[in-house]
Amino acid sequence: MVAMKQARHPERDEITLIAVVGALSDPIRLGLVRVLADGRERGWSELRAPVAKSTLSHHLRVLRDAGITRTRQEGTRCFVELRRDDLDARFPRLLGALLSAADSDDVGAAVGLADDAPAA
Repeated sequence: MVAMKQARHPERDEITLIAVVGALSDPIRLGLVRVLADGRERGWSELRAPVAKSTLSHHLRVLRDAGITRTRQEGTRCFVELRRDDLDARFPRLLGALLSAADSDDVGAAVGLADDAPAA
């Protein structure tokens, strides 16, 4: 049996404001966080974004490396979830404020779930 390489996730106290704000400065990444804000773990194949799969993978890695998401691999499938509890513990109300502003300005609206109709 071949052991799969597990992604490194920063510990809660290693998550920095600069990394979080930098990662969320991209509309695609902010859109991914908006999708994940419902608290459900999603398979990468469930996510829809107007970018190539390799670019989507890059965006998901940036979010993981910043401590915003947690990625879990199961066989050949990858799943991602928002680390809301960790983010709220480190930066109270920051995520809520960013999500509210993103919703208000419709930032990241082109990102959704594969079974949703594409944004106009």
